Amino acid sequence: MKVSENIQRNETYIRQACRNCDDVILRSMKLGKNPGKNCLLVYVEAAAGNELLEQSLIGRFLNRLYDMEPKELENFVAENGAGLSGTGTFETMEDAMACMLSGNAVFFLDGYGKAVKIASKGYPGMGVLKAESEKTLRGSKEGFSESVKQNTALIRKRIRSTGLKVEEITLGARSDTVAALVYMEELIYPDLLDKIKQRLQAWEIDGVLDTGMLEQLAEEDWLSPFPQFESTERPDRAAMEALNGRIILLCDNSPMGVILPTTFNSFLKSTEDRYNRFEIVCFQRLIRYGAVLATLLFSGIYLAVINFHTQILPTNLILSFAEARKGVPFPSLVEILLMELAFELIREAGVRMPGPLGGTIGIVGGLIIGDAAVSANLVSPMTVVVVAVSALSSLAIPNEEFSTAFRLLKYGFILLGGLAGCFGLVLGIFLLAGHLAGLESFRIPYLMPFVGKGLEGFHDEKDNIFRGPFHLLKSRPVYARRSQRIRMKKKEGA
Repeated sequence: MKVSENIQRNETYIRQACRNCDDVILRSMKLGKNPGKNCLLVYVEAAAGNELLEQSLIGRFLNRLYDMEPKELENFVAENGAGLSGTGTFETMEDAMACMLSGNAVFFLDGYGKAVKIASKGYPGMGVLKAESEKTLRGSKEGFSESVKQNTALIRKRIRSTGLKVEEITLGARSDTVAALVYMEELIYPDLLDKIKQRLQAWEIDGVLDTGMLEQLAEEDWLSPFPQFESTERPDRAAMEALNGRIILLCDNSPMGVILPTTFNSFLKSTEDRYNRFEIVCFQRLIRYGAVLATLLFSGIYLAVINFHTQILPTNLILSFAEARKGVPFPSLVEILLMELAFELIREAGVRMPGPLGGTIGIVGGLIIGDAAVSANLVSPMTVVVVAVSALSSLAIPNEEFSTAFRLLKYGFILLGGLAGCFGLVLGIFLLAGHLAGLESFRIPYLMPFVGKGLEGFHDEKDNIFRGPFHLLKSRPVYARRSQRIRMKKKEGA
């Protein structure tokens, strides 16, 4: 429906559409000298508020209209309304209502057949947050907020270039959620951007409330436990990856951004890897890769050795294991499964408990349950040590979603090691490697840079498990266009 020049018709339409919406305010007024012209201001109460008219620039603009002749009002609004509102005018009521429900105010003037947007403070938000799940000792402490506008601004704060593009799309048939694709235009492949847009718009859904929903809808291999999107709550990490030729997906009401495409190696990198010297970075990455192997295999190897391959252990260690298991009523496989599930229960309880109490529950619960189980002869002390090392290793993996995949697969390797020994573990590793080798994220092999080194123009080998000195990291990863692979070079004459 087009915006009518008759303000009464517009008001009737709005009241009918917003019936029983007590938070939507319709404020009628007369502007101009006597007799004045009828005007209508429509806004969501919590998003705009009464201070809109008294304190804002638009409020002063409206106050100025009080002194005009009625004949001048329409011309003044037509000539200056778009410039003052920031985004122009609306010719249809549907567009005007969508603007109002986005947190802005909409202004109608009797005799003027358009609605004018008045930018307001918007919906309440938490502002810029502190990064919690990706803590670093060095680098920015800022984290994404729940406003997509603030999040794009935090990235632009770090990349002050017109080459940084922000494309907004609306998702959700009823929620009308704003999502934004942030990228460096000269670095990305255009067909990758088109494919991401197609994936996002391939589904019609009632509402999109978090980037996690978009991840699940856009995943190609949705049966895989491994995430094909890398999530981050750090704007400096997002800016860093945009400069690598990757695309950042942000969603309104979500403090997490999604980086794509992604690879296995990307999940084991931390933001501060670029800020620290290469020696300590190499050491930390070795620890992270070791943590992946320990999370996945440590419990399974323990079961395989004590059940099938005791001959590889020293005699004293075999006797120590046998002494520790005296009186334990359960087989070692059941022991490990019970303790692994107990630690997962403690982890879940710690996450759900509020504030500092969550960490306390995790530490105290682990100590109490482990000590009580050993004292009651339900499990052996070595089982508690093995499960604790496995759980601690999973916490050393930088990305929580990536860590979850190994925590799930760990139970498969526990069964393989407990039932088939080392042959079962080798079979599991073979199947897992085959799955990872066939996995892709938007046509990028998941195991890059360990595969595909023969690709033309690819020079990423100095930043995988080991990171070279910073002055040698002259090339961008495979995500960037071939013509834009060089990101750093020494100045002539320097």
